Amino acid sequence: MSARDYVEKDYYAALGVPKDAPAADIKKAYRKLARKYHPDANSGDSAAEEKFKAVSEAYDVLSDATKRKEYDEARALFGSGGFRMPPGGGYGGPGGGNVTFDIGDLFGGAGGGGGLGDLFGGLFGGGRRGGTTTAPRRGADVDAEVTVSFNDAAAGLTLPLSISGPHVCPTCAGSGAKPGTATRVCPQCSGTGMSTSPQGGFAFAEPCRNCRGRGLLVDDPCATCSGTGQAITTRTLRARIPAGVADGQRIRLKGKGEAGERGGPPGDLFVTVHVSKHDIFGRKADNLTLSLPVTFPEAVLGATVKVPTLDGGVVSVKIPPGTANGRVLRVRGKGVTRRDGTRGDLLVTVEVAVPHKLTDEAKSALEAYAAAQPDDPRAHLGAMTGSSGGEQS
Repeated sequence: MSARDYVEKDYYAALGVPKDAPAADIKKAYRKLARKYHPDANSGDSAAEEKFKAVSEAYDVLSDATKRKEYDEARALFGSGGFRMPPGGGYGGPGGGNVTFDIGDLFGGAGGGGGLGDLFGGLFGGGRRGGTTTAPRRGADVDAEVTVSFNDAAAGLTLPLSISGPHVCPTCAGSGAKPGTATRVCPQCSGTGMSTSPQGGFAFAEPCRNCRGRGLLVDDPCATCSGTGQAITTRTLRARIPAGVADGQRIRLKGKGEAGERGGPPGDLFVTVHVSKHDIFGRKADNLTLSLPVTFPEAVLGATVKVPTLDGGVVSVKIPPGTANGRVLRVRGKGVTRRDGTRGDLLVTVEVAVPHKLTDEAKSALEAYAAAQPDDPRAHLGAMTGSSGGEQS
């Protein structure tokens, strides 16, 4: 990509974020678009592939604070109308002659120690003029998903994850050169990874085409990675899922993402955890929930009943006399394990079971109860029902 392309592209628009968007919003927007346009999800769709490349290019610049600052400054200088490249081949200097003008002079040129390389060098991974190699580049983050049981989510577990993607080539250890050989400094860019080319009377820096911006050349490439220093490999990692993880929670494994380039650090691995439903228990924050059926006599007279716990044990729960349907009883310390090692509670909701069929003896007993206990639970509705003007069915 030439410097002209660089200042003319709107990376903020590519990600759909405003120019003052914080880093977190930029990262969120990139991940959403990357999942949408990823080649694996759009096989054969060239338009989606180009969109994916554009999104990745935009994120590469805006996710790096230094590159983003350089990009904003370059856009402000060249893209706002305050300074634009002339359509012709030169600059009309004093006397009307065409004078070749190096834009590096705006930034001090060679004598000032700055130059265009300082402005654009961070974008392309290159160093300043006079540098010997291109700068290291951090590896990309990787997303993965796992599904665990309700019990494992509450207790925590360690499980294996198979991750496929670019990684340091195991044959050449990332150098790109065949074992026993070495890379050499690119003679065209002197190892900076950048080259300067005239465009319409201006001199613009862009990645060196001879070494593709690496600053190094491989004469005898590695057979495994074809000289790139990276190979698509399948790695098996052991991921620790902490106790109490919730459904949809993302776990970050630092340094377990894709390998960095040119000695840069690896990215991170983000694991989204999906938790299967339990046949008996539910969850509310750090508390477990359980519906407990009780008989009418137990609810009226009171009782002590056995209730299961998630770890396979049993606890005794006391049902107070006169317990209403829907009352919640709390069993402390029998919930989900928290980060600090403490545990939530078990919330037991009482459900008074109503039998669908009665024996003759049970029916007679209930009729006798109704006669002996003539309380009307709808007495407080009397004023309203008495003025309704009739019955409705």
